[in-house]
Amino acid sequence: MSQEHIKEFSYHIAWRSRSRRPGRHKSNQRGMGMEFRGHTTLLAYPDPRRIDIRQTIRDPLEQVHVRIFNQKSVTPVFVLCDMSGSMQYASTKQDGSTQKKIEIAADIAQSVAQSATRNRDLVGFIGFDDVVREDWLCTLSARPHTTVEMAESLRTYETEEVGSRGVTEIVRLLPRERSLIFMVSDFHMPIADLEESLVLMQRHHIVPIVLWDSSEYSDLPEFGITNVTDPETGAKRTLFLRKSYRDRILQSFTDRRIAIENLFLRYDMQPFFVENSFDADQLSEYFHQYVAA
Repeated sequence: MSQEHIKEFSYHIAWRSRSRRPGRHKSNQRGMGMEFRGHTTLLAYPDPRRIDIRQTIRDPLEQVHVRIFNQKSVTPVFVLCDMSGSMQYASTKQDGSTQKKIEIAADIAQSVAQSATRNRDLVGFIGFDDVVREDWLCTLSARPHTTVEMAESLRTYETEEVGSRGVTEIVRLLPRERSLIFMVSDFHMPIADLEESLVLMQRHHIVPIVLWDSSEYSDLPEFGITNVTDPETGAKRTLFLRKSYRDRILQSFTDRRIAIENLFLRYDMQPFFVENSFDADQLSEYFHQYVAA
């Protein structure tokens, strides 16, 4: 997908950036901003452009005072992408073509890269399955093309049966500075692994983007025999489907969704569900609704 066709979304952060690099987010760094911070002497902050004549006249010690302002700064932005076997699930669209969940992840990663660059933020990419994929890493950069190109490669990526245990190792690649993290996955991993990763990454602001495809569970027949293969473990089973069994499968997906939502909300993370296609405008609305400006 060419960069001019990548859909962008608007976002903001709810904390003050500590970066010295100028950007568009509130920070606690002194600089050429518009947010008034206070006064100090010219000796402490030697910038004659900021001299406050009124404060200087009022000082009984006759020291020259300057106004101090906070600058706006950048914040690190990361895309964490699940590359496990279940992300290879493909559904058939109305035009007859197929689309994998990993392709939707590519759309999201490219949108994040473009949107972060528009905000003058640094963006990086980390792919994982049972391990952190060293061949699917992009270090933080102010230019989006590396992440955009890597995301484009996701569209043709194929894998054998592999899980997502590597989610617990991601934290070692993240900076100490608080970052905005878009965690893109179908979250078909064990709840214990997911919770462990959330605990390790608590210093960061995580936006869980849950990729589900309704055909995974809603298109099952009410009667018949079918063979299924677990895309992450390779386990094979033969199922005798009937209405009661189909209803149990549908209920298990409902229960799984509730369990995922409850886990994220326990750590003050509102999940963003994406079913069948990604809408950048809805992600903009997510930030307006759930992230304090």
